[in-house]
Amino acid sequence: MDTQKLRQRILDLAIRGKLVPQDPNDEPASVLLERIRAEKERLIAEGKIKRPKAKKSTDKSHYQNFTPPFPIPASWQWVRLGEIGLWQSGATPSKSNPNYFGKGFPWLNTGDLNDWYINSIPKEITPLALNETSVKLNPKGSVLIAMYGATIGKLGILNIDATTNQACCACYKYWINQLYLFYFLLAWRDNFIAMGDGGAQSNISKEKIESTLMPLPPLYEQHRIVSSIQAYLRILNSIESNKETLTDRIAKAKSKILDLAMQGKLVPQDPADEPAADMLRRVNPKAKIITDNPQCRNLPLGWT
Repeated sequence: MDTQKLRQRILDLAIRGKLVPQDPNDEPASVLLERIRAEKERLIAEGKIKRPKAKKSTDKSHYQNFTPPFPIPASWQWVRLGEIGLWQSGATPSKSNPNYFGKGFPWLNTGDLNDWYINSIPKEITPLALNETSVKLNPKGSVLIAMYGATIGKLGILNIDATTNQACCACYKYWINQLYLFYFLLAWRDNFIAMGDGGAQSNISKEKIESTLMPLPPLYEQHRIVSSIQAYLRILNSIESNKETLTDRIAKAKSKILDLAMQGKLVPQDPADEPAADMLRRVNPKAKIITDNPQCRNLPLGWT
């Protein structure tokens, strides 16, 4: 059983609206999206965030100009990742200034991403680095995705406030279920990797991430989808754990079978069989039959 393929299949069904049934009583995703847009307008009016730059009409990533990758339920809505959350990339303080590195704020590199919750980060930068450089602090709960090289698409969810280097992009504020966003990014990993191909070094950008299409379910359905995904993944984890135990037991059983065979304990002896010593002399008259080996007394009669 290929549990990794099963995981991907579960995620694929989830983002297509086929993992859990739709509830006609759910508020449709279009209403949720309007509420998100209103909230963003409020934050812009209060000066807490900046208005995104308008897309050119020829820009193929514009929300109005796209071909849906696959059909979705009527209560769902296609959106760009930049619409459902606020994203920012990190930075690396100048290494020529030793005062930028030391106790202060965790500083995550993409190698620290573990495709789940991140509870600790080994490297730190100082408050001075945070104040004097373009490094940004991401709050606990931020969803992270790697943008460069072999780690493209690697994910993490911060369980602590932390900064990141420039190879990592963080959705530090979102208006949808956190784990639905995480599982969508996980389901879409191969697409992000494909987006990064073509250059001297594979990479994607914050802009590419923000313009990525995502199927948005109603909020309550997002919760049900996440619960269902987690239930299935627990089953797969259990299968993998049992598989490792079974593999170990099979290996031990094979070794035991061979051991019993070599000791004459696997099948019963037949007194009518030609003794091994007679067979050996017949095959090779010059054969030296060892009689003083301590193991001899542990062998069945007829063996030598």
